Amino acid sequence: MLDQNCETLRALHVRGKPLVLPNAWDVPSARAVVAAGFPVVATTSAGVADALGYEDSEHAPATEMFAAAARIARSVDAPVTCDAEAGYGLPPDELVDALLNAGVVGCNLEDTDHKGGGLIDVERQAERLAAIRRAATGRGYRLVINARVDVFLSRHEGALDGRMKEGIARARAYLDAGADCVYPITLADERAIGQFVDAVDAPVNILRLPQAPTTPRLAELGVARVSYGSRIQRQLLEELAKILAEARG
Repeated sequence: MLDQNCETLRALHVRGKPLVLPNAWDVPSARAVVAAGFPVVATTSAGVADALGYEDSEHAPATEMFAAAARIARSVDAPVTCDAEAGYGLPPDELVDALLNAGVVGCNLEDTDHKGGGLIDVERQAERLAAIRRAATGRGYRLVINARVDVFLSRHEGALDGRMKEGIARARAYLDAGADCVYPITLADERAIGQFVDAVDAPVNILRLPQAPTTPRLAELGVARVSYGSRIQRQLLEELAKILAEARG
């Protein structure tokens, strides 16, 4: 069943007909996503970490993050893909075992170095992705890898054109290493998204930031996957704050 769900997720990555993923952070939010008719549940590391009482960016213990993903996977009748951040420093074999044991069909993997800061060297990240793919294949596990490209995050300096060149090079290297999709997180400029999609010629995931193009426009640009990250959880918490303020008043 897991292999079938892996292939279901992989087949839903279609350029121009994006898979929309309103990311979940716990069992009730995941069940709400499925009840609303979405075919796949994706977790958000920021949302899961927040629900567990930690900050994002690998401050939460890997065991707790994978346990949360496993609870979600057990609780919904839909494939679940896990935001595995940068892999928590786990060797490829251990990371694949953790994902497999959680019952998830896919994962996001970042190229941010959370301990040393900055970006992981592109060749080293590509080698790691290739090792993860080999480990999954060796287990007969058709894991869907969404390789995040973090060069567009605001903490990285430089003109967009320069970062675009590096981002495209990273994306191509990760795809060659065995990734199924690439995720230039926070890339929101319409022209730049179109350029990126055309250049990599493979499934691309775009974060649905408020300033990003609409989902129909992203479809026209050839995007294959649209995710919301922790945006929905933050909006709900803002609404909760309003309710609490009214209750107190």
